[in-house]
Amino acid sequence: MNIRRLSTRAPDFTEALNALLMREVAQAEGVREQVAHVIAEVRKRGIAAVLDFTRRWDGWQATEARIVLSRAQLAKAWEGLDAGDREALELAAARIRAYHERQKRSDWRFTDETGCELGMRFLPLDAVGLYAPGGKAAYPSSVLMNAIPAQVAGVERIVLVSPAPKGEVNPLVLGAAYLAGVQEAFLVGGAQAIAALAFGAAPIPRVDKIVGPGNAYVAEAKRQVFGVVGIDMIAGPSEVVIVAEEGKPKWLAADMLAQAEHDEDAQSILISTDRALLDAVEQELARLLAELPTAAVARASLARHGALIEVQNWDEAAQIVNRIAPEHLELALADAEGFAAKVRHAGAIFLGVHTPEALGDYLAGPNHVLPTLGTARFSSPLSVDDFVKKTTILRATPKALAALGPFGAHLARREGLIAHAYSLEFRLEGEDKQ
Repeated sequence: MNIRRLSTRAPDFTEALNALLMREVAQAEGVREQVAHVIAEVRKRGIAAVLDFTRRWDGWQATEARIVLSRAQLAKAWEGLDAGDREALELAAARIRAYHERQKRSDWRFTDETGCELGMRFLPLDAVGLYAPGGKAAYPSSVLMNAIPAQVAGVERIVLVSPAPKGEVNPLVLGAAYLAGVQEAFLVGGAQAIAALAFGAAPIPRVDKIVGPGNAYVAEAKRQVFGVVGIDMIAGPSEVVIVAEEGKPKWLAADMLAQAEHDEDAQSILISTDRALLDAVEQELARLLAELPTAAVARASLARHGALIEVQNWDEAAQIVNRIAPEHLELALADAEGFAAKVRHAGAIFLGVHTPEALGDYLAGPNHVLPTLGTARFSSPLSVDDFVKKTTILRATPKALAALGPFGAHLARREGLIAHAYSLEFRLEGEDKQ
């Protein structure tokens, strides 16, 4: 078992921690240029380019007719799932919906002391594109997590794009899409699907925002079309930090492996004051890896990016957590709430030994689309807010204009914007300025 052991007692701890967190994900040579070429071709040739790239890279004879899936076809996929699949997805969808319903906002207005009426209006986006990985590497839970907040927000048009490698369609993804309210779906993926959603490639419609996980080409395509459309985030590999003083070593090891098995670039870190607990977890990691089907990926992840960190006290642990700003933070502590109060930067916090991160991945309710690679310092989980645009409202009465206008005109003149000043002064004078 190969995993870093760090201690805050070591004189080089800060340097070692910084090295651990330098987790830049290597991008294959030419990804940016290739994605730019794909986007340019889709803008120029539309659906013909999308189909050409799909045939080349996904290995099936995609045609305009064959890539389109109607709501009725999504319903058929849902009905074809076995009862166990439907029951689990229905429970997950209900819990995700109930959680996100609490995030909805209402329009508001107030009148201030000058008589000026101020407010804000919240309106859903018109159309959202949801990217879902397809084939064998398919995640129906991600479809629910991305589509349901959009539906709760009131988005009328939710469009799914998902690749069908060698023509293989994953029924779980399509069934989840039906359950989550997706109206239309297209069997295309990669950068060409992102470009089609950003610029329109009939029958694939142009949308206002693109959400959902994907490979390096999808992530780079989202980066390049941002500004033409909105995006959720540029997501990096999954990560978890566990702060523990209790809990069975087997549980904690499984939680670390649950992240490590995602990707060789995923990161799993365990922090504790108890060296014996760290030793026991290391032994359990070795034992579980011997039987884990995803051991090759998990072992590489732990060797490259994993760590067991011994701290002298919980204040040190909190400082390290805030330095990392993890996507997922598990607190296997007797006073998990007390520790959580010290945390400023984390995508999601899981309180107590009976709250593994895997519960949040599927059906607890909060969204599992979270900021990674330290971006929890300034980013938030996907929510209903991501599918709503805000418009400010302002109405000034003559009294309000008389109270505020002279100051606005003064600032306008100080900025050298004389027409701005005129716009206010003419009204204050009550007649055209000669």
